Amino acid sequence: MISCKILVILPNWLGDAIMATPAIELLSKYYHNVEFTFVGSYASIQALKHHPLCKRAIVDKTKDSGNRYINTYKLAHELGEFNLAVTFRNQLHSSLLLRFTSTVICIAKESWHSRFLLSHTPKISTKQHLVKQYSQLAMIDTDAYDENISKLKLYIQPVKFEKPTLGINAGATYGSAKRWYPERFAQVAKDFSHLYNIIIFGGPNEIEMAFEIESNLKNLDVDNYINLAGKTTIKELCANIGGCSLFITNDSGPMHIAAAYRVPTVSIFGPTRYKETSQWMNDKSNIVRHEMACSPCMKRECPLEHHECMKSITASEVTEAVNLALNTDTLVVKA
Repeated sequence: MISCKILVILPNWLGDAIMATPAIELLSKYYHNVEFTFVGSYASIQALKHHPLCKRAIVDKTKDSGNRYINTYKLAHELGEFNLAVTFRNQLHSSLLLRFTSTVICIAKESWHSRFLLSHTPKISTKQHLVKQYSQLAMIDTDAYDENISKLKLYIQPVKFEKPTLGINAGATYGSAKRWYPERFAQVAKDFSHLYNIIIFGGPNEIEMAFEIESNLKNLDVDNYINLAGKTTIKELCANIGGCSLFITNDSGPMHIAAAYRVPTVSIFGPTRYKETSQWMNDKSNIVRHEMACSPCMKRECPLEHHECMKSITASEVTEAVNLALNTDTLVVKA
């Protein structure tokens, strides 16, 4: 049987890449004998390259050195031609990459460059969850899209912990405006430390923040924790979060990892559009947020320098939200 070769340009951010997985599943079910080639950032490739239909997974290094246009042209010729190509990025270079492969059916969200360069450039409403946006985009050349989009999917086996485990993620790569406070994460962790062992997660740039949580836990006489910040690969991060019994996090890539494994989760939102980027199809998911006149500002740092959207959220509110997440199957939003 002849393979259907599909090129997928993944979103740059880890969380966005995971939110693209339902669209990838739609492609794999609609087309026959699919072989995927994924191109993306290091983090997105490390998370998604384990898909059983992924034949090639390439980290996009076109902007690392030299002329990016020339590098994009070279990468396209290395990739070759496909039956279908779709990009989940809204960038000139991703449109050029698809065009340079000489693939006939090339799909990207409408923009001035995609309209000029590619065959299929639909207008996709941004006033809906990002999972829906990606799924509509991927299936625009078919009649297969409907509202029955699947859950997030990662093909990394979760760790099996001996005891129930609470994961804490205080980081958010996008910027400080999305981050709640280490001492408050520690207080909530203490509230549940009699029920769960605790893992502190974080990336290489979040080690100091994780250490603050650790110091606060020590001051609260909590000792049943480990600090994995900066110590895991992306695969290990996914596996460990997938093994958790409970996860407390900022709006971040790890939040979407937890959603992919349906881990009961409380997510703390501040400056971002929670209706577009909250956990997708996780029944035991709870959001804590405060409606502010200045939100959602979508800024990396608080432009008003008060950070009230996060500062006003108390540890007791998050503890209450955890109890709701563990005992209800409905999404509750703290207004």
